[in-house]
Amino acid sequence: MPVLNEGFVIKRSMYESCLELYPMSEWTTVMKELNSKSRYEKENVDFIRKFTAGVKPVEVDAAGRLLIPKNLITTVGITKEVVLASIGKTIEIWDKDLYEESINSPAEEVAELARKVMLGKKSQDDQLS
Repeated sequence: MPVLNEGFVIKRSMYESCLELYPMSEWTTVMKELNSKSRYEKENVDFIRKFTAGVKPVEVDAAGRLLIPKNLITTVGITKEVVLASIGKTIEIWDKDLYEESINSPAEEVAELARKVMLGKKSQDDQLS
């Protein structure tokens, strides 16, 4: 499988207590986009610095395993069991308990999130303000 031979890039997430695993081809695409941003805009530089913090290349070993750097594991609180969650072209790597906390929301919140994301609709509270 070509993606396994190319390797991956792993980094901590900017938004959650998890790691993000990018196939090298996807990481190259993301970096091309970031490199197209002007370095004379402070916001661009700040974002790129935060986005790429803790980036490490990783390869699959002969047994098909990825060795995740210990400092990244510690940074996001991974203890024993992990959960892999597919997010588009990347994979999130979570501590099992933290993942369960992150996805357990009341049904009303999930329904509202689905409306906002999938339909682009604002909630009644947003429309009133």
